[in-house]
Amino acid sequence: MAAGGKISGDPVAPVSVRIQTGDFDISEEIEALTGDRADIGAVVSFTGLCRDEGGRLSALELEHYPGMAERAIRAIADEAVARFNLSGITAIHRYGAIPPGGNIVLVVASAPHRQAAFDGASFLMDFLKTDAPFWKKEHLKDGGSGEWVSAKDADDKAKLRWQKS
Repeated sequence: MAAGGKISGDPVAPVSVRIQTGDFDISEEIEALTGDRADIGAVVSFTGLCRDEGGRLSALELEHYPGMAERAIRAIADEAVARFNLSGITAIHRYGAIPPGGNIVLVVASAPHRQAAFDGASFLMDFLKTDAPFWKKEHLKDGGSGEWVSAKDADDKAKLRWQKS
């Protein structure tokens, strides 16, 4: 098999990974991934949003380790393409101060069939939550200094379902 899990001679699945401060447009990202391709039968997207945590937060500040974060997400995306025979995948993660309701992360997976697209998107999100080097700090509406957000056991448990036997 060639890179991206495709059979030699087939086009390599596009993988796009971006870490940025600016927002993203979901429709534009889906169009960029699918274009005029007739081999795609399914597109699954996931958008993660900033919660207000019961009205307490004015923003969630995300920091990352430049270079390392992109490489980590790219490795996960490449594995998703190979493992689920995806036609392509896009992962965008924002950093900086994001207000409640703002977009944080976008994953778009395309495949010939729906289950592969669902699995590819879910796989990428489960590993992104645990393996990509991002840190989150809460900024409170009352002006107080918020806490750094700890990793969640549920994220580690979600990742375990993808381990190969």
